[in-house]
Amino acid sequence: MTNLFPFNSKIDYNFAMITKLKNIKNSIKPLYFDLACGTITALLFSAFIYFEHYGFTLKLLNTLFGVLALAFFLHMPKRAVLIAGFLIGLLWFYWIGYSFKYNGVGFLEPFITLGFAIIYMLFFGVLALTKKVYIRAILLFGLSFFEPFDFNWLQIELLFVDSYIGVTKYQLAVVLLALTLPPYIKKPYTYAPLALLLLALNFHVPLQLDAPLKIKLIHTDISQDSKWQREYLGSIIEENIVQIKQAIEEGYDLVVLPEACFPLYMNKHPKLLATLEELSQEISIVAGTLLQENGENFNVTYAFEDGKYTIAKKLVLVPFGEYIPLPKFAQKIINEYFFAGLSDFSIAKAPSDFLIKGVKFRNAICYEATCQEIYEGDVQFVLAISNNAWFAPSIEPTIQKLLMRYYARKNGVTIYHSANYRGVGIIK
Repeated sequence: MTNLFPFNSKIDYNFAMITKLKNIKNSIKPLYFDLACGTITALLFSAFIYFEHYGFTLKLLNTLFGVLALAFFLHMPKRAVLIAGFLIGLLWFYWIGYSFKYNGVGFLEPFITLGFAIIYMLFFGVLALTKKVYIRAILLFGLSFFEPFDFNWLQIELLFVDSYIGVTKYQLAVVLLALTLPPYIKKPYTYAPLALLLLALNFHVPLQLDAPLKIKLIHTDISQDSKWQREYLGSIIEENIVQIKQAIEEGYDLVVLPEACFPLYMNKHPKLLATLEELSQEISIVAGTLLQENGENFNVTYAFEDGKYTIAKKLVLVPFGEYIPLPKFAQKIINEYFFAGLSDFSIAKAPSDFLIKGVKFRNAICYEATCQEIYEGDVQFVLAISNNAWFAPSIEPTIQKLLMRYYARKNGVTIYHSANYRGVGIIK
């Protein structure tokens, strides 16, 4: 049938198109807002790491930014929560994939980075299941107990490690309560609950003592791609011996060398063992290396003193670095195809202690120095050794240092940390 009113049809068509464009425009505005909210939240949530990385100690800003980041998570739109989680995954863990190139699977690096961004988008994404502020607060507090794939480096309380607010679960709960109540309080007392933040201030400073020994912490800077090359082994061993002899000349009681500073199976090298035993007549020596025993491989620390030695095996392995946190059928496949069979270390059954010149030290090898298991029991001093060259250059040593500071203050412990690449120092 012929249209007798073409003019009116054209008007209707144009009106429909204008309406559609307006709807698109109106939908874009919330997207921009959500993107801005998510980005700001991620930056606030991550700022303290980058302040530390570039040498700034800004307790007031760390306090303000930490509180604001949590407030945004409780009150912002659902889509913004997902954006914030994704960006936090990037800002905190963009470096995770760096180590894969040393196992011959460097092509996985961008996928690993993207994977961690998605993991933390989903991690925080549970908050997007509701708009109710009090439910989000409960969920956020619950997330502080959850460790995706046994990887515990995103501790929500860590935001306040260098701030005026404490790092205990109680103090986190108080902060969340203070930020949750205002929407439920009528004027003029809407913001009165923020006064609860005073109860979260860090009034209690734990007693952290210095060990009664003169300790030299060795810093090395050996690139990961050359560390395990046979042609460099002789020079690496020689440099370690030089460092030990220099510590003797300088009058130290104890010298601590980094994780795997001797890149070999120490128990297979009797001459090197004899040399270190001889040197230990003049100075106590703690050094990282490997151990092969009954067909198993261990990441270990040797402690030499008075011509004898003791061995401490690593207790907590690095997820996807030293073990695969997946069901057994998947472990073998991933280990063989993506880690060249290298991700198969065995572990100790309990934390290990060294008694050095009458002083007890808890042993911690790299990742486990950032795990609560190491601080259980009677612990006052920790000897931590790391090889951070796996992730050079990146903020990884900075996050590690902040986490060690978190556990040191939480447990009233002093940590003596020796590392390859970055991170050496006394941590309180």
